[in-house]
Amino acid sequence: MYNPTVARLTYRALLGRRRALILFALPALLILISVAVRALTGVDDKVAADLLGGFALATMVPLIGVIAGTGAIGPEIDDGSIVYLLSKPVKRPTIIMTKLIVAIAVTMAFSAIPTLIAGFILNGNGQQIAVAYTVAALVASIAYSALFLLLGTVSRHAVVFGLVYALIWESLFGSLVSGAKTLSVQQWSLALAEKIAGAGYVDATVALPTAAVLLVVVTVGATVYAGQKLRRLTLAGEE
Repeated sequence: MYNPTVARLTYRALLGRRRALILFALPALLILISVAVRALTGVDDKVAADLLGGFALATMVPLIGVIAGTGAIGPEIDDGSIVYLLSKPVKRPTIIMTKLIVAIAVTMAFSAIPTLIAGFILNGNGQQIAVAYTVAALVASIAYSALFLLLGTVSRHAVVFGLVYALIWESLFGSLVSGAKTLSVQQWSLALAEKIAGAGYVDATVALPTAAVLLVVVTVGATVYAGQKLRRLTLAGEE
């Protein structure tokens, strides 16, 4: 379920000059803010948790997921170049799985690693806060990549819809509205972070068993449906 050629082409598309600048900008900003906060406040576990939860997990991870997930396939569908890929003797599920793996890898690299670095800068992983939010970022990267890859297969406006979800639903409604919290990838990943970090430093509103089930269902469901959409696109192109 993995094709090296498809992976190489996807990495090349995602790490092109324009996207690479955006991908590097958010982690760099997180680390710069962390250095400034550490210099101003010293070691403060609560401040570290607030920054990693409020900026890294709530904003940076979903935005990078949008860039990586939609960028893994959306541009190829928009400009029609996907037809050349679909004409090759590569199974359609293999194409989707390969692109998903690449999107996950890119999202993890540009979100989880900076989150870990920022956590150690802020408080040296006191109360396991850095590790907790890093694990949350890793888990969230998988779900976001699957969701936004699906968006890239079903809409020409995937980036717009992805930004609306990331900035409005996840960052606003998913943090403030009780009912919306249950349908938030951020909250699901926080459930795992809460299990790892010291008591009182991570506040998740979704129970860990529920969060784990929802993460699996959304990731698998989005991947399967993206594969079905790609299969239909193939048939249309062949007709």
